[in-house]
Amino acid sequence: VQLQDYGGGFVQAGSYLRLSCAASGRTFSNYVMGWFRQAPGKEREFVAAINWSGGITRYADSVKGRFTISRDNAVDAVYLQMNSLRPEDTAVYSCAADTHTWRGGPAERDINYNYWGQGTQVTVSS
Repeated sequence: VQLQDYGGGFVQAGSYLRLSCAASGRTFSNYVMGWFRQAPGKEREFVAAINWSGGITRYADSVKGRFTISRDNAVDAVYLQMNSLRPEDTAVYSCAADTHTWRGGPAERDINYNYWGQGTQVTVSS
């Protein structure tokens, strides 16, 4: 069972990136998926989460209005569209799945998530 996240890169402030996360080994279509990030010297922080249907989403205040989380259950994938990137968005971004509750609501605490991708680096220059 694996989550593979990718799509990071080096961009200038104001630019955009789209992160993708693909599942293999099992389906996560009935579970919450989320994105977290960790900057050097800082704790991992919540970015966004989406419920199984895509009808409920949550965002960290720091990314509201700039980032959009979405999913495609037909291919077991979740995405993070990141617009208007800022230097403070620089971090390793990881997708995660919360399989504790079937069709549960999106959670912001990382301890709720039990499957993790390996992370993809996003670097935003000023």
